[in-house]
Amino acid sequence: MGMIPALSIRQPWAWLIVHGHKDIENRDWNTTFRGNVLVHAGLTMTRAYYDQITEELGNAGMLPASGLPAYEELQRGGLVGWTRIVDCVEHSPSKWKQEGTFGFVLRDSRPIPFVPYKGRLQFFNVPKHALEARSDDKR
Repeated sequence: MGMIPALSIRQPWAWLIVHGHKDIENRDWNTTFRGNVLVHAGLTMTRAYYDQITEELGNAGMLPASGLPAYEELQRGGLVGWTRIVDCVEHSPSKWKQEGTFGFVLRDSRPIPFVPYKGRLQFFNVPKHALEARSDDKR
């Protein structure tokens, strides 16, 4: 049975990544991993956190033109898309890079239909069959 690496990312960051807006994922740990990973949207996101992030991104001019989906519409606790990690950097010209973090450089991000799945810390493996129920969607 094949396994696929995944990374759990809190909303609304997961949405911003899989919809092509955010090209860096900031972490306090380095990685040598390169390749495709499933993006898992973490279960935790309070309305206060959502409101705070929306305000901060708005003030920084970093919200997408369409804005973020409503708090209730952001899917949590499952697989929401794909991205490809091409590098891990300590410095980047990207507006998404935070000082003092390791930035996973992301490319070719895209959403998939939501698949409920329990997340884990760091990278974790998802069995391929967890996605096969959705394999008829070839976007």
